Amino acid sequence: MTDGGDAKMNRREFLARSATAAAAVAATGAAAWLLRDSVGPAAHPGAASVCLPDYSVPALAGRMAIATGADRAQTVRAAVEALGGMRQFVATGDRVLLKVNAAFATPPSLSATTHPQLVREVVRLCRDARAAEVIVTDNPINDPGSCFALTGIAQAAREAGAEVFLPRDDAFAPVTVGGARLIVDWPVLHKPLARANKLIGLAPVKHHERSGASMALKNWYGLLGGRRNIFHQDIHTIIAELARMVRPTLVVLDGTTTMVRNGPTGGSLDDLAETNTMIVSTDAVAADAFGATLLGKTAADLPYIGLAAAAGAGTADYESLRPLRVSVEPGGGA
Repeated sequence: MTDGGDAKMNRREFLARSATAAAAVAATGAAAWLLRDSVGPAAHPGAASVCLPDYSVPALAGRMAIATGADRAQTVRAAVEALGGMRQFVATGDRVLLKVNAAFATPPSLSATTHPQLVREVVRLCRDARAAEVIVTDNPINDPGSCFALTGIAQAAREAGAEVFLPRDDAFAPVTVGGARLIVDWPVLHKPLARANKLIGLAPVKHHERSGASMALKNWYGLLGGRRNIFHQDIHTIIAELARMVRPTLVVLDGTTTMVRNGPTGGSLDDLAETNTMIVSTDAVAADAFGATLLGKTAADLPYIGLAAAAGAGTADYESLRPLRVSVEPGGGA
């Protein structure tokens, strides 16, 4: 029988091997990707800005469920069922886009990206609700093919019956958010957004060195193209503008294992805490406000939450939504 010290060493060895494998796979496309100049704000001179659809279901505004448990598939299913089931949000024939966080070519054990178990289960829920198609996308920081492969997202999505849409330059179109200072004729991953009539965000809860946290609202950052790194100088403003730009059907915030330090990339098991919580909400601002508590913070500690709430994108007072709380016992019982 392996003792605790040996088990810890095995886990560390596993992460080291995973990181080595990730680097090897990422290197295959890294050189080309680094030279790639994604569609910038002036890449299509004269192109008219497009408007993103409102994917929300007005009758379901202000809904929130919080499930506790260690199994992602069970907790997301329990939280969605507490809100009336996925058919409340996805109707027969709907085209559903799942916006994941696949930013880095790292294994899911590091909790820097959306976990493949969560992707697989949400795709299944949408399919069970008779969605005509489910598309999974993101515009990663690293080579997209490597990121979707190493995170396990591509395999999980396809096995559950979804299409994986990898970004390419012709998939972007300029978008302007009314009254915005930063998102003005800025390239956004429009092609998969235009195909869908429902949008669900799937994001992990993690620390972020600049914004303080990366959760449901920061996840929309992965829809931006161009030289978006310039927005890091005004990170709270860009996240608040993203909150106004995107009106999702639902967000799923995964706090099963939370990266409590050294985010957004982490890299060590010591950066993680088992918080065993899944948040599902129609209000992404409220989801982030609750998610902050898993990081030992409050909404007031994250300025972008207040900015987004003040702009009318949602509420920072998640308790005002009277969130439904469910506990999932090992084996699936709620």
